[in-house]
Amino acid sequence: EVQLVESGGGLVQPGGSLTLSCAVSGITFGTWDMNWFRQAPGKGPEWVSTIDPDGGNIIYTDSVQGRFTISRDNAKNTLYLRMSSLKPEDTAVYYCAGGMHYWGKGTLVTVSS
Repeated sequence: EVQLVESGGGLVQPGGSLTLSCAVSGITFGTWDMNWFRQAPGKGPEWVSTIDPDGGNIIYTDSVQGRFTISRDNAKNTLYLRMSSLKPEDTAVYYCAGGMHYWGKGTLVTVSS
């Protein structure tokens, strides 16, 4: 059974930081492109970032470029998203995805004072 389990969400003040984790099992993690998506309240899903299997190619949506950092530890089957300089508009449920095939259930990030 494939499982992707996100953690690390919570309430943070504007300008603060959080690191999300995604623990993956049931697939050969080190062979998959991995993605972060998010869905803000009342809005559709938004792609955030992608990292290739060895971490050599990384892309971000413009709105998080320079503030978010995606990374992975293939030995630990874990994907990360380091989020800094958080803004209220970053409030969303954040999902990790293996390719476009496998998805976690999400973790809520709320940016508010």
